[in-house]
Amino acid sequence: MAAAVFEHEPVMCDEIVDLFANVPAGCILDCTLGGGGHSRALLESRDDISILGIDRDDAAIDAARRSLAKFGDRVEFAHVRFDELDAAMNAHGVESLSGALFDLGVSSYQFDEAGRGFSYRESARLDMRMDRREGRSAHDLVNQSSEVDLADLIREYSDERFAARIARAIVAARPVETTAELAEIIAAAIPAPARRRGGHPAKRTFQALRIAVNRELDVLPIALDRAIARTVSGGRVVVLSYHSGEDRIVKERFRFHATGGCQCPSGLPCACGARPSVRLVRVSPQPSASEQIRNPRSTSARLRVAEVI
Repeated sequence: MAAAVFEHEPVMCDEIVDLFANVPAGCILDCTLGGGGHSRALLESRDDISILGIDRDDAAIDAARRSLAKFGDRVEFAHVRFDELDAAMNAHGVESLSGALFDLGVSSYQFDEAGRGFSYRESARLDMRMDRREGRSAHDLVNQSSEVDLADLIREYSDERFAARIARAIVAARPVETTAELAEIIAAAIPAPARRRGGHPAKRTFQALRIAVNRELDVLPIALDRAIARTVSGGRVVVLSYHSGEDRIVKERFRFHATGGCQCPSGLPCACGARPSVRLVRVSPQPSASEQIRNPRSTSARLRVAEVI
């Protein structure tokens, strides 16, 4: 069988290259390697850096090995989840980082490859696992969760105001086998006026299920803390997030490290001995208008940067 084509236009690629232009020489950890677009641009921009690329999707690792082969031993790979970055670094003899990049969310390939079960636009068995070695799939979640649990996760991970109606409809229609079935159930559960606004009516629920299946928000704060701890002074941790839940976590963890966890009253000198470990770098948080037109999937991206001190 032919290898999958893992195409994914890297979001804010020029901005990412600029943000790493002056970090110390050494290893940059690409925590969401995907097709390797950001890593390729970084390797081409500087001869004194290497990349350790990690991804929980085996298709991404295979594709990146091919697309980055010309860089030889300047790039290494690990098929792990990004909260396991310590193990990946230790296995490859990387003691510290010059920087770390997180490009969160789901790739274009994962959306477009119908068999992965991420898309509401193509009919396939419900899956949504980024790492297909893991056990629980969207099929399990949809068909085994209680109505209350389904409504809670849809509401929490997508801010879907019709979460209770959608959960009730899903439970009533079970068993639900395919993405097409699920998309139809969701659309029918949403009032007609709301279906005509804000894109496909299943978009938010599919996002919520994907986040829950892959425990994306559970592992993110762990990974951010570990990346900051392993990055040298002057190095940077750069994050692209694509929905409010991710961005809230990034903002909170960066603020924690920027204050050292200080709990002293605002406006008064710190008396608790907290020591900041990063400074927040001001950047334009969104892609340019031209990039958003060229690559509509970049529209929701939000960029945050912390520099280790």
